[in-house]
Amino acid sequence: MQVWRSTSAHAKTPVALTIGNFDGVHLGHQAMLARLKDAAKRLELTACVMTFEPHPREFFAPDQAPTRLTSLREKLELLAQSKVDRVQVYRFNYDFAKICAEEFIIRILKRELSVRWLLVGDDFRFGARRAGNFSMLQAYSSQYEFEVEEMPGFIIDNQRVSSTRIRQALAADNLRLAKHLLGRPYSISGRVVDGDKLGKKLGFPTANIQLKHNRPPLSGIFVVEVHGAIKSSLPTIIPGVASLGVRPTTHDNGKPILEIHLLDFSQNIYGHHLRVDFLHKLRDEEKYPNLAELSKQIAKDIESARNYFLTAYSLKMA
Repeated sequence: MQVWRSTSAHAKTPVALTIGNFDGVHLGHQAMLARLKDAAKRLELTACVMTFEPHPREFFAPDQAPTRLTSLREKLELLAQSKVDRVQVYRFNYDFAKICAEEFIIRILKRELSVRWLLVGDDFRFGARRAGNFSMLQAYSSQYEFEVEEMPGFIIDNQRVSSTRIRQALAADNLRLAKHLLGRPYSISGRVVDGDKLGKKLGFPTANIQLKHNRPPLSGIFVVEVHGAIKSSLPTIIPGVASLGVRPTTHDNGKPILEIHLLDFSQNIYGHHLRVDFLHKLRDEEKYPNLAELSKQIAKDIESARNYFLTAYSLKMA
C-alpha cells in the first residue's frame, strides 16, 4: 500500500475513492473498503482512501474532541491489512478547513486525485462549514466525469456500527462488544522504550510501550496478547498482563503509560514494535500505600491472567 501526502505527481492516475476519518477501521469501515475495492477492480482503477490528520474535531476543539481509537500509524497499518492500493493523507489545518465545497470537488477530487468513482457515507459532509453533501456531489458528477455512490450505515444488533459506539463500549469496560464491532480485539501498538525499571525492581519486568494516544479510550489492568515480541516470519503471540493508566502509587504527573508484563518471557525487546490486543479487564487502577502492597497485587493480577488463559485454552480444546 502506498501512502501519499502530496498529489501533484499522481494526479493523472485515476482512482476509485472513499473519504473518512476511519478511526478504528471497524466493521462499517471494512464494508466500505470492500465495496471500494470491488469498484476499483471492476473499473480498473486504483483503490484509494482519503483521510485526515489531525481529526477535524481535534483541530477545532482539541479539549472536546473524542478520544482516538487509533493513531495515524495504527490506522495506516489497518488500512494496509485491508489491501487498498493507496491512502491519501491530507493535513487538516486552517487552509484546508477554508476550502469551500465547490473547490473541494474541482481542485481536490478532480484535479489532484483524478477521481472517477466515489463512495461516501450517508452522513458525509465536506467543505467549509460542512456545506457539501451527497446531493451536491451528484449534481457535479456528470460535469466532472465521476460516479458517486452512497453507503448506508452498517448495522449490527439493530444499531449502527460507529467509532463513537466503540468508544462507549471501551469506556464501559465492554471489551466483548468492542471486539464485536471492530471485528477483532481492540489493540494499541507502539515501540518498546526505556522506562523507570520499577517493574524489574519489584520482580515483574515490563515492556513500556510508547503511546501515541494522549487520552486512551480505556484504562485499568488487562489480560492481553502481544504480537511482535519475537521477530519471525511466522506470527507469534505472547500472553501477558497490561497496565494502562497513570500509575497513581508511584507517579503524580497523570500521564498515561502502557506497561506489559509478558508471561514466561525474558528476551530483550527494546525497540520492537508491538501490537497489544486487549482481551479482558481484571480491575481498575488503584493507589497502594507502599510498593510491597503494589507488588502483592501485581502477583495476583499475573495469577488471574494465567487462569484466564488456562480457561480459554481448555474451552478451545473442548
